[in-house]
Amino acid sequence: MAVIEMRNISVSLDQKPVLRSIDLMIEQGDFMTFLGPSGCGKTTLLRTIAGLQKADTGTILIGGREVANGATDYHLEPSRRGLSLVFQSYALWPHMTVFDNVAFGLQIQKKPKADIQRRVHDALAKMQIPELAKKYPGELSGGQQQRVALARAIVTEPDILLMDEPLSNLDAKLRVEMRSELKRLHEELKTTIIFVTHDQQEAMMLSTKVAVLSEGNIAQLDTPRQLYKRPQTLEIAEFIFSTDTHMNYLPAEAAQQQGDCGLQTPIGFFPLEGMNGQLETGTELIVAVKPEHIRLYEAHLPGSVPVSIESIEQAGAETLLHLQASGTELVMRTLDDPDDVELGRTVYAALRSDQMNIYHKESGRLLEKTYPVQTYSGGLAL
Repeated sequence: MAVIEMRNISVSLDQKPVLRSIDLMIEQGDFMTFLGPSGCGKTTLLRTIAGLQKADTGTILIGGREVANGATDYHLEPSRRGLSLVFQSYALWPHMTVFDNVAFGLQIQKKPKADIQRRVHDALAKMQIPELAKKYPGELSGGQQQRVALARAIVTEPDILLMDEPLSNLDAKLRVEMRSELKRLHEELKTTIIFVTHDQQEAMMLSTKVAVLSEGNIAQLDTPRQLYKRPQTLEIAEFIFSTDTHMNYLPAEAAQQQGDCGLQTPIGFFPLEGMNGQLETGTELIVAVKPEHIRLYEAHLPGSVPVSIESIEQAGAETLLHLQASGTELVMRTLDDPDDVELGRTVYAALRSDQMNIYHKESGRLLEKTYPVQTYSGGLAL
């Protein structure tokens, strides 16, 4: 069941379009992340759902009830939408104890004192901070303050929890800890969560679904796994893999060689079934190959290309090998032990054509494909 439904939502700020005809359905129990670079419209989309921003056009339904309608200028205030919000700033009252900060919303609702006591202690226990009840925000670390902010959000038992980059003020260690807490909290409460971030890893770890925004549009809505496997445009791929994934991009042309259709790249020709009739010979393409989809072998295999091992980069449990193939650099990821790999040694790299993502260079759109699975035996050449 859709707990939130957005139809043709558009928003302009200072006469500049920020959201453009957004259609989105968020299901009960989803952990939906709005992901994208700064200025793409993700926070405005969250604020529009919350009621902090009016929609110029379109309608929003929450739990089947209309809460916004641009055509009639109807706008239900945030306090009546059944939502809780957690912002980037913790916004805790400095003169109030942790208990009173968490209890504030219940007190506004005039809940019985015994009910407030029980629900505040339950919320603090869920966030694993019951011992902080009598402390003040100024006595807490950043991670503890964030837990208090989350306890305050869940104490009212909302159906929907909205979070706008809530982890961005934390250091790296605390961010990892709080990601685990948010994942646990979602699984325990079964609450629908909408989460805004520009952090690709955060989105992949936490979400059941990810909406990637670009220039006010939802460019792709998918599960984290599918988003990682098949970004629908080159722009999305470059954003998703812009941090430490080391995606390999190769210029290519659709070509034929000895009757086979395939890709002509700077490092060689790759025959690919399923391309017949899809592309004219000479069509310019970009091939994206993930580093885990490259394998090295001592002997030449059909479709493999000679490479030299230029450098080795240790990254915890995994190893990155930097390769040179006909003047083109490739990066390969492996979990194998690289201790015996010889720098400068020539070996053979097999690129899994069934896992390649191929994009039209002009449009940037992903080419639909039905490529055969390659079955190379063996592994890293040591």
